Amino acid sequence: MRPHKVSRRFGVRASVLVLGLVGAAVLVPASPASAAVPGLVRVSAVSANNSNDFHTVTAVCPAGKVLTGTGYEINGATGEAVVDDLRPNGGPAVAPTAVTATAYEAEPFAGNWSVTAYAICANPVAGLVRVSVTGANTSADFRTTTATCPAGKVLTGTGYEMVGVTGEGIVDDFRPNGGPAAAPTAVTVGAYEAEAFAGSWTLTAYAICANPLAGLVRVSLTSPSNSNDFRGVTATCPAGKRLTGAGYELNGATGEVVVDDFRPNGGAAVAPTSDTSGAYEEDPLAGNWTNTSYAICATA
Repeated sequence: MRPHKVSRRFGVRASVLVLGLVGAAVLVPASPASAAVPGLVRVSAVSANNSNDFHTVTAVCPAGKVLTGTGYEINGATGEAVVDDLRPNGGPAVAPTAVTATAYEAEPFAGNWSVTAYAICANPVAGLVRVSVTGANTSADFRTTTATCPAGKVLTGTGYEMVGVTGEGIVDDFRPNGGPAAAPTAVTVGAYEAEAFAGSWTLTAYAICANPLAGLVRVSLTSPSNSNDFRGVTATCPAGKRLTGAGYELNGATGEVVVDDFRPNGGAAVAPTSDTSGAYEEDPLAGNWTNTSYAICATA
């Protein structure tokens, strides 16, 4: 705290009193800056590990906390299973508190595998809600849907859901907007059919939104462009920020690559600071492609 200047006309006694106050102020430690999203942690839940075609699991925030972001991880299937739903609960007037990850085998797979759902959770956040937009129900090979936060709110986390395609659809883009100096406010989800699919299906984008948060930005990192079967890339929050949510984007793969891991770091008592996107080719792909990881970060 900066002391006010003391006018000479107050005399010696007044000066001594003011100096005493200044000396006392020096002894009081400065208060630390408040975290934009206090109490951030990452919790997880794992499905059964077996060779069933379908797995689902829900990660629930600890009592008293709310969901700001999501993640998942497919274990053991290495490109042969796809996450069909990454669905936060909540609604336009209700804060989310859990996320459900649902996965199908893209092709018959004899081995055992499981899916992990990750929930990024925090103490209650002002104005937190979940909004959604569902695209047309058609049999088109590709579709894209954008969920935008209500006016005056910002994006903290993301989700999606495909209905009717049961393992034949692959999310290629899961992209929050914003940038290194701009708070995100929307998420765009794009999905391709992995194989020719005659039926109709829909794609829903979910946006987890809150009142403006201090220091909220979106950062990203893109892998090398090549024809390797696998690539992983980690987007890390700038110093002094923590992860509230994330996204990813594949370029050049057009439905032939599966994001197997969408994994925030952190733990049940540790705030996440980065997100790793790991992707495998579902079928051999001769062309070059890239994998981009997006991290949504706020002041710690």
